Amino acid sequence: MAAKLKKGDKVVVLAGKDKGKEGAIQSVDPKSGKAVVDGVNMAIRHTKQSQQSQGGRIPQPMPIDLSNLAIVDKNGKPTRVGFRIEDGNKVRIAKTTGDVIDA
Repeated sequence: MAAKLKKGDKVVVLAGKDKGKEGAIQSVDPKSGKAVVDGVNMAIRHTKQSQQSQGGRIPQPMPIDLSNLAIVDKNGKPTRVGFRIEDGNKVRIAKTTGDVIDA
């Protein structure tokens, strides 16, 4: 299946404790259907002090389900993603505006 959401996409959270928050996708795991988004679904991780790091309570973004994310179109509204063939290449399009998401 083609990737509707990719690393670097600006997305908005549709459901859950962080509903309405926006951020960029850091990583996507298609096998589990989850993505890590900047500043969303934060959890406190307790780390031991080492020579490289200070240690303590460090906030870390945790994975969120792809079904709870929607890409943000050029108008700043959440939209679904569709596909179209242009010049022999498959491109992602925003369903609300019909604009190409990635050139």
